[in-house]
Amino acid sequence: MTDFQHDTQALALDAADPLRHLRDEFLIPQHHDVEMAYFVGNSLGLQPRGARGCIEEVLGKWATQAVEGHFTAPAQWMTYHELVREPLARLVGAAPSEVVAMNTLTVNLHLMMVSFYRPTAERPAILIEAGAFPSDRHAVESQIRFHGFDPAHDLIEVEPDEPGGTISMEAIQRAIETHGSRLALVLWPGVQYRTGQAFDLGEVARLARAQGANCGFDLAHAAGNIDLALHDSGADFAVWCHYKYLNSGPGAVAGCFVHERHADTDRPRFAGWWGHEARSRFAMGPQFVPTPGAEGWQLSNPPVLALAPLRASLDLFDRAGMPALREKSRSLTGYLESLIRDSLGDVLQVLTPAEPARRGCQLSLRVAGGRDAGRALFDYLASRGVLGDWREPDVIRISPAPLYNTHADVLRFARTVAEWRDVR
Repeated sequence: MTDFQHDTQALALDAADPLRHLRDEFLIPQHHDVEMAYFVGNSLGLQPRGARGCIEEVLGKWATQAVEGHFTAPAQWMTYHELVREPLARLVGAAPSEVVAMNTLTVNLHLMMVSFYRPTAERPAILIEAGAFPSDRHAVESQIRFHGFDPAHDLIEVEPDEPGGTISMEAIQRAIETHGSRLALVLWPGVQYRTGQAFDLGEVARLARAQGANCGFDLAHAAGNIDLALHDSGADFAVWCHYKYLNSGPGAVAGCFVHERHADTDRPRFAGWWGHEARSRFAMGPQFVPTPGAEGWQLSNPPVLALAPLRASLDLFDRAGMPALREKSRSLTGYLESLIRDSLGDVLQVLTPAEPARRGCQLSLRVAGGRDAGRALFDYLASRGVLGDWREPDVIRISPAPLYNTHADVLRFARTVAEWRDVR
């Protein structure tokens, strides 16, 4: 059996962690009466203990006040979405007027493309990364077809050019400059879901705008994970979900950013009642007058029950602060990488970039021996309460989330991998 000499190190790192108390704010799933080592925050974040109270507050008001709950404090439903506006803005580096919580991610992506993908015969193309999350690719391809263009020619995919399937900034720049005169939109991820690679979003936006293209970001794996500065990036829009690192429950309401330069625009959009300016909304007039800022893209009134868990989660992010969370995240992933490098290199290959600035919480690990070995290891881990995330054909994604994961969790993962290897 492999003897890891890291017990003291893991304990010392956890003892020195200024955020260690936040783990107690989450409900950790049990495996045979022992807390799991849960590394799937990149897919579904754990439940904050405060989420139940936020939901029960809404249910209680519904039970006792019914429709009057829209108008009565605290947390009146009419403006419930405003309760998350400022903490969301802090989280993604935006002005409060630039963000709104609404709909789900792909719905928001389509709404943004209605406004920011305005193709012409000269500029019909959208540029994305090869291997984009299927929902993004489906959305982009359908938008191109909807406008009467052909994805075979007008969907441009930037292929990986680095070991492990990652993409250099040089490759992104070449693609944008090569196709620049045809680009209507550059849609890029904050963190690539399969490899865990994080990107310099400000530079991507700069390159796109230099070619006259609009630029948007899918931050599904970036919001609550890496440092974001959406306003300063210059991007036109961004969309993200809240059920991953933002711990707001399965199918949680999503988020959207629209840069303030579009705040008072007459840019085409799909309109709905709740995007109408608040002061004249209840005049019930036929003319749509958009609310300035991101809220002008809302369609329907706030999904109050869906927004309630997000309030609990954002409170924890505010208490921790993204700089401290990123520091802990770098410590967790660095520790994980060192354990693999020093003791598990014959089993696992790290595909995610080694540079801390080019990754977030997630390390994507290729299992030696192909799919059969990979599935066997994945199942072995799960049978011992160590839960990661499987991606075909041979990759396990391990994402230690700094709000609730520990260095001891990471050590447990490494030990369990070593046990599997040594008993095969």
